[in-house]
Amino acid sequence: MSPVPGATPARSAAALAEAVRTGATSAVDVVDEALAAIAGDNQEVHAFVTVLAEDARQRAAEVDRQVAAGRDPGPLAGVPVAVKDNLCTRGVPTTCGSRILEGWCPPYDATVVDRLARAGAVVVGKANMDEFAMGSSTETSAFGPTRNPWDTTRVPGGSSGGSAAAVAAGFVPLALGSDTGGSIRQPAALCGVVGLKPTYGSVSRYGLIAFASSLDQVGPFAASVADAALLFDVIGGHDPLDSTSLDRLTPRLASVLGDGIDGLTVGVLTEHLDGVAPDVARRVHEAAEACAAAGATVEEVSIPEVRFGLSAYYLIAPAEASSNLARYDGVRFGLRVGADDVVAMNTATRTAGFGAEVKRRIMLGTYALSAGYVDAYYNQALRVRTLIADAFAAAYRRVDLLLGPTSPTTAFALGSKLEDPLAMYLSDVCTIPSNLAGHPAISVPFGTGADGLPVGVQLMAPALGENTLLRAAAVLEAAAPAGAPAGAPAAGSPGSTPGGDGVEPTAGLP
Repeated sequence: MSPVPGATPARSAAALAEAVRTGATSAVDVVDEALAAIAGDNQEVHAFVTVLAEDARQRAAEVDRQVAAGRDPGPLAGVPVAVKDNLCTRGVPTTCGSRILEGWCPPYDATVVDRLARAGAVVVGKANMDEFAMGSSTETSAFGPTRNPWDTTRVPGGSSGGSAAAVAAGFVPLALGSDTGGSIRQPAALCGVVGLKPTYGSVSRYGLIAFASSLDQVGPFAASVADAALLFDVIGGHDPLDSTSLDRLTPRLASVLGDGIDGLTVGVLTEHLDGVAPDVARRVHEAAEACAAAGATVEEVSIPEVRFGLSAYYLIAPAEASSNLARYDGVRFGLRVGADDVVAMNTATRTAGFGAEVKRRIMLGTYALSAGYVDAYYNQALRVRTLIADAFAAAYRRVDLLLGPTSPTTAFALGSKLEDPLAMYLSDVCTIPSNLAGHPAISVPFGTGADGLPVGVQLMAPALGENTLLRAAAVLEAAAPAGAPAGAPAAGSPGSTPGGDGVEPTAGLP
């Protein structure tokens, strides 16, 4: 194959949009460049399951017509965007990485997709993902795995691995993903890009095909903090179509990125450093030093309750999934396998349509909700969730932000954890607590590990604390070690040693 592009796009999303709005370049040229990059390397990386070449060119031509008529197409004029394949796009296959929805075309757009269009963006394709967002490596997709552009023998993370890889490979400057237990931040860390999980309810979930409704949140991937802020400003805000949408003003982020963190207090979350690879921990300590150099007070913070986050999550999320996925029965939409009666048809359809990981979580969730067990498992997990949220609230009375690793290791080898579900689940041990609490968090690239693969550091903030979160993210981005990732090098490099120092995390085990 030809080399995966060695850097992020030459211009940021903001610069591309400005060039299109002023007529310095055309949206059609910008989109054609993105489509050419995808055509050259998507077969190897497999970031996209559907490429919308003709639709994208038509949309770009419409943006150019608006510019020629003297109208402003919007803050993302002509910018190519990848959309995770669990966000409904009218008339376009939306599969959730599953055979059970193969070929299904929604009759409407998700709110965030509609807001992209209103901002002048051009959706160039649907990004690959773990089936129904259940996974941490984008290997459970029914349509084949996505590969990490930094080293195509490694995973890109998951479940939004296609979105992260699309940005890291330079196919697009922006992408949308969803984050239920780390599915934006963890792949962002492994692919060396920025990934933001906003406050629960600050971005509409209307048109997001549900995994776990009390945890799912849509958010941006970008090559820079500024571009992530720009995309959040486009998609954020109240939506009356989403009953969980916050009916209040959403923070606007692009204007605060230069405000710095002088006078803030940053807490290094000690529990999240337990069991992580030494090279990852080293980068977190360097990030803490960068915060101190920028004028913040840095101190250690202990939240013992986060150790139970993984256990609570893997009861709550599968329980909600077992309910949400009951709709895929072979009757209303998607795959239908014929049989002699309705029960047999339901069974045959779900057997053929769902992959092993989805079946595992449906069975786990159904068991946790069953009579005689719901109090011992599901309701107990909800109580633990409340304890974690309360513990975070107490910590935020002492500090403005929390800092830790995003992932316990750098990108691991394809296939290395598929036969060990617990090892795979531990990939999200650092990201899950923010989902349980409903708080915002961001992964920022901060150098590389011992193997030359990207390391991401995670900043966490209280609910609706995105302004403070992005100020600190901009500081860390500017202070990142020389050679820190902002996209992928040529395919096949860097080296092939195991992720991090080969250390498996232990924090969070029951």
